[in-house]
Amino acid sequence: MLDTAKADRSDRGRALLLAGVPVAVKGRHGLRGAGPLLAAGAVVVGATSVPGPGTPWQTWGLGARGRTVNPWRADRTPGGSSAGAAVAVAAGLVPLATGGDGAGSVRIPAAWCGVLGLKTTNGRLASADRTGLAAPGVLARSASDAAAWWQVVSGETAAARPPLPLTALWSPDLGFAGPDPEPVTLARAMAERLEAAGVVRLVRPREPLRLLDPGPAWLALRAAGAGPSRSESAPGPGLAAAHRVRAGNDRRLAGLFTEVCLLLTPTAPTAPHGHEGPGDRYSTSLTWAFNLSGHPALSLPAGFGHDGCPAGLQLVAPHGQDALLLAVAREAERRLGG
Repeated sequence: MLDTAKADRSDRGRALLLAGVPVAVKGRHGLRGAGPLLAAGAVVVGATSVPGPGTPWQTWGLGARGRTVNPWRADRTPGGSSAGAAVAVAAGLVPLATGGDGAGSVRIPAAWCGVLGLKTTNGRLASADRTGLAAPGVLARSASDAAAWWQVVSGETAAARPPLPLTALWSPDLGFAGPDPEPVTLARAMAERLEAAGVVRLVRPREPLRLLDPGPAWLALRAAGAGPSRSESAPGPGLAAAHRVRAGNDRRLAGLFTEVCLLLTPTAPTAPHGHEGPGDRYSTSLTWAFNLSGHPALSLPAGFGHDGCPAGLQLVAPHGQDALLLAVAREAERRLGG
């Protein structure tokens, strides 16, 4: 369908990049942000499931109409909150589905369903989230499809192939998280495949990357943004600490990206959990740092664990380098065979 779109023209004489392409939108309010997709010729065929009211937000797939099951194992969650979006793409129902990522809500289900998921640079696209932590995103079966989505919603032209290999730092835990061994092993193996294919060159920084745990700061900022407005001139103790964590991590990431082009980590610290919930583990421990910092981040499929469920490799780029992430993902698919 994307190939035949070249023959379709809008009334302004421009090609409709998504002419006839079926897409799904996240949740019952997903059409609100679908204007650019519709203008590009896409056909919205449905709204995907999201966690229901009162459901714990951590990577949950329990919606108003029951469980949203992982397409690889029905007894496991697909992640959340873009649960149905990841499943619809992984199951081949649509090539593209929109998502929203406030703490990992696009990247985690992408990893656990074996598809590509992009969280855009915070503030680059419009978002209804008052906290500034959430950013729009997309789930797709291929990097080329995700790049077509990005071109439509951002107005940017397709990115040229970057000069490869790009320097990249591998971090299994960002200096604070405690991921399980298998997701780390799978993600590291994918990073090494990217290096062997000439997509990246893994380097060691002058100092190991050690971010401050963003969890308490994220929770404080989320609570403040969701509640009554608070004067920024007199923030509470929790907010003051959150701003210190954010500023500290921003400095460390800014320093890192003067040395390398990309940061690579596992997407999720665990394999997909069951429908009873994640327990005390935060499945967001490796993703929400970049909602706090605003950096664009993308999850690439990274193989399967012993339980038969997929895992992901997270790629993080400097602010505004969304197109670079998609270009790297396209090269990864081209050189590694999809």
